[in-house]
Amino acid sequence: MSLPSVYQNKFAEKLTILNDRGRGVLVRIYNIKKTCSDPKTRPPFLSDKAMEPSVKFINKKFPHLDVRSSTDHVYELLNTIDASQCFFDIHVNYDFTKSYLDLVVTYVSLVLLLARTEDRRLLIGMYHCAHEMSHGTSDPSFARLGQMVLEYDHPLKKLTEEFGPHTKAVTSALLSLHFLFARRNQGAEQWRSDQLLSLLGTAGTMLSPASSDTMACEYLSLEVMERWILMGFLVCPGALGSSPQCLELWRLALQGSLYVTLLRDEALQVHKVTEELLSSLKGYGKRVADVKECKEHAVAHSGSLHRGRRAYLRGAVRELEALLEDQPGLLGPKALFVFMALSFCRDEVSWLVRHAEHVTKTKTPEDFADSSHIAELLFLMEQLRRLVRRQVGVLQRYHVQYLARFDALVLSEVIQNLSVCPEEESIILSSFVSSLSALSVKEVDDKEQFDFTPLRLDWFRLQAYTSVAKASLPLGSNPDVGRVMNLIVFHTKLLDSLEELLAEASDLSDLCFYPRPMEKMFVATMEEPSMLRYSIAFPLLCSHFSRCVHPMCPEEYPHLKAIALGMCNRFLEEMARQASACVMDACAEQHNLSEQLLPKHCASTVSKARNKKTLKQPTKKGEPERDKPGAESQRKDRTLTTNMDKLHLTLAELSLSLNHVPNFTVFEHTVTPAEYLSSHLETRFTKAIVAMAGYSQATQEVSRPSEVLVGLSAYMTFIQTLGQFVGLDTGRIIRSVLLQQTQPRDATGEQTLTTIYTNWYLEALLRQASTGAIVLAPALQAFTTVPREGEPPFSAAEFSDVSEMRALAELIGPYGMKFLSDNLMWHVGSQVTELKKLVNENMDTLVQLRSSSCKPEQMAALLPRLTSAENVLKRMTIIGEILSFRAMAQQGLREVFSRHCPFLMGPIECLTDVVTPDTDIQVTLSIFELASAAGIPCEVDPALVNVLAGSKTDGSSPEEDYKVACLLLVFVAVSLPLLASDPASVYNTEVDGYNNNIHCLAKAIIHVSAALFTVHNKNIETHLKEFLLLASVSLLQLGQETDKLRARNRDSISLLMQLIVAESSFLTVDMLETCFPYVLLRNAYREHLGGKLMGRRKEAAGQPLPFRARSAAPG
Repeated sequence: MSLPSVYQNKFAEKLTILNDRGRGVLVRIYNIKKTCSDPKTRPPFLSDKAMEPSVKFINKKFPHLDVRSSTDHVYELLNTIDASQCFFDIHVNYDFTKSYLDLVVTYVSLVLLLARTEDRRLLIGMYHCAHEMSHGTSDPSFARLGQMVLEYDHPLKKLTEEFGPHTKAVTSALLSLHFLFARRNQGAEQWRSDQLLSLLGTAGTMLSPASSDTMACEYLSLEVMERWILMGFLVCPGALGSSPQCLELWRLALQGSLYVTLLRDEALQVHKVTEELLSSLKGYGKRVADVKECKEHAVAHSGSLHRGRRAYLRGAVRELEALLEDQPGLLGPKALFVFMALSFCRDEVSWLVRHAEHVTKTKTPEDFADSSHIAELLFLMEQLRRLVRRQVGVLQRYHVQYLARFDALVLSEVIQNLSVCPEEESIILSSFVSSLSALSVKEVDDKEQFDFTPLRLDWFRLQAYTSVAKASLPLGSNPDVGRVMNLIVFHTKLLDSLEELLAEASDLSDLCFYPRPMEKMFVATMEEPSMLRYSIAFPLLCSHFSRCVHPMCPEEYPHLKAIALGMCNRFLEEMARQASACVMDACAEQHNLSEQLLPKHCASTVSKARNKKTLKQPTKKGEPERDKPGAESQRKDRTLTTNMDKLHLTLAELSLSLNHVPNFTVFEHTVTPAEYLSSHLETRFTKAIVAMAGYSQATQEVSRPSEVLVGLSAYMTFIQTLGQFVGLDTGRIIRSVLLQQTQPRDATGEQTLTTIYTNWYLEALLRQASTGAIVLAPALQAFTTVPREGEPPFSAAEFSDVSEMRALAELIGPYGMKFLSDNLMWHVGSQVTELKKLVNENMDTLVQLRSSSCKPEQMAALLPRLTSAENVLKRMTIIGEILSFRAMAQQGLREVFSRHCPFLMGPIECLTDVVTPDTDIQVTLSIFELASAAGIPCEVDPALVNVLAGSKTDGSSPEEDYKVACLLLVFVAVSLPLLASDPASVYNTEVDGYNNNIHCLAKAIIHVSAALFTVHNKNIETHLKEFLLLASVSLLQLGQETDKLRARNRDSISLLMQLIVAESSFLTVDMLETCFPYVLLRNAYREHLGGKLMGRRKEAAGQPLPFRARSAAPG
């Protein structure tokens, strides 16, 4: 064949295009098959009963243009190659031989996959009908295509007939694999004796470049070669009897695997298919026996063979990666080792996943489920890929010099030694030498982009030209040219096609279609503590999956993207879940240790110490000895591991994995592993905080705020140490979680500490206070429980003293305290609304009483006409209890705020000092609102003003509301004498109050009146003086009461007047003395205090702000 006609054949171009197109057609057929076989994605019209008659009719016609056009071109090219009597040798014309074998296997896979598509006839027939309806005529290829589908109903028989003429070419190409496949298909013991992939085994040659006469063959996939051999001999079975080498090669391939890949997860059960085919052919009885024998060998030994290889590769690649990481300069001379390692690992991973999916019954399941250690192999592959990408400069600097100073010279020498070198071939080869000789390190330093694609394509074309029979420069007779050029091609790829080279050697994108084996392997990895650090390899693997997309099937993209992102998300979610669970368990351990240090646990220790001093009897033997805090740290043997040791180890391993890469990309989505842990930690930390409160709505039980704060501190301390393990912004996590706890609901809509404690203090503590079961004790600055028989012990002081209020403020912060305050004020507003209703019921009588303040006899006559006076006092007492609790909470907030933000508290306090009676009321309220948010007490409560301003009676005018406000004070004032008849209205010096909480009336009267008259912009002091006058007159009338029972606690009730004055900054003792004889107060104090100092000191910390009577005229 003359050279011009060889040029016209364009073998290189056709092989490249047809292989790519064949892959695309395969992907399309695969997509159709999977779409139609899945009930979720199957087109509805294929299952529509109304379409059944049409479907039956259409089923008779089957055109499929993609398949037909592709096969036509393949037939033509295979025939042309046969006619040209091409020479194939994988070691010499690597690209030509590889492309030819790829074409054969792609064609066979296409036919087999098409035969597996059950709805092929229906879909092809529908296409035909649609073509007729659209164009008015049938597709020209329909008849031939229909015939083809019918013929390929039994595809293998038809394929053996078709490939009969091509047997010689296919066999020659396969036989060139004999030595290579035998050398590569060895066990771990042989690898170990050869010290495969070891740089340390031959330390003296560590700097020598790793080279081979068959460079690309060294990292050629063993799985690919296996597929070439098995599928090649499957369609050319006649070659098995023609050559012992063919038979040996075929048997060796049959012994390595039970399944070979057609495409993605579509696999061929090679022994079964081969046996069925050969059994149907005459004269192949011995080959059938060979198949059965090889199958038995594969079932018995292939699993252990591959398991041994994986074990060896883990150690060898670990050593290689560590050495190259430490000395990246070795990447230059030893680059081939990296790609060999990647290829070997990829083959083993692919084999394991494929067989784990398809092999269901076996006597040695462990051989097909080496799940717990596969993560390390995947991880090492990622490490090598990452190392190569990071050290691309090293590779380029080394190989640009290698190409210019060695490869170019060797190629030039080989050209000169050629006995015959035609002009055109000489020109091409000389251009290679010129291009390589012109390279310099400066191009690398200047970061110029290399492009050797034209050189490689020219070499591919030259391989095709020189591989035909009677070529002017027969490549088979001049193998040195092929060997040198194969070396050059590898070196050029290291300069300009590194990503393609990495994909060629280590692409694992097909694992996208094996979700079940992958998830099983991941679960096994997460159950093995020593493999946890490698678990990140599974999410990183998902970044490979974008390579599955083919331009000829773009409709796959959304589906593949969803699979990849879903799988990656599940892996990272599980890793984060385990890591966060580990963190929370460690936090719980720290919480338990810190809880042992709580003061309440020292009682037994104190008791023992006292018993020793008093020589009391020792404790009984039945009582267990309680370890002192710190005993858990004492160990005699370090090999004894505690739960904390295990948690720290697990956390360290998982943190290494999650922190391995800051982020990576999956289908154009940037994934940040540490954020998964951050999200899980936020969720779990939030739940843990709420769980620490131990709130039960049924029993109204809750933990003390101080105990929750201790636990929270333990959790926070441990979480802050996570920065040592993983790159987390622990401060952001803690701030986010704690800020959510200051709101009524967290980010997921669940209850927070703010809601829990607000509900508990309202529903449990203050509700019991309203029934008299709990008493406000100003002396203790807390609420105390009144002991009662038959009720479970409960100490209100443990939840309401100064330390608990501080702890509550620490836990829920200013936002939470505002929410608590708003809820308290809502209840106050509800009580005031009910009080206004009672005032309206007694409006006329109250008006007369107000005007009769100087007429005691008339007042005495009007008092019996009042209704619900006891109800008014009860509701005012409840308001006082609520306001007293709020004042205690505000005091706790003030102390906490002062400690945390003194630089803010100072300016706020200075701002409140400038408030005077002449300041505009809105400005005053704004300042008071700021002060109240910081916990500073104000003589006019802005929160109460807002609530009362919004609770005006519907339909009433401002004047009527103001009148009701005035009469409310009158109602309270004239009702005070009724308290004297209550047996519980006795002043208790131990609590500095009354057992029925009526001392809370003082705060209620002062703050409600201040808020009400601020709403109406009236003079507060004037109205409080009026209240003092009416109250004094009413209480003085008790002295004339003849019924001793009604006046039995007159002296105790008299003390209320002093409490009211002490509570208010608007009133003074001098004002009180003008209307109520001070001698009565002195006598009452003498009776109840027994000579102790008279009067009450206002608490220094709670001193109300100076705010005197306003100039507005009284109503």
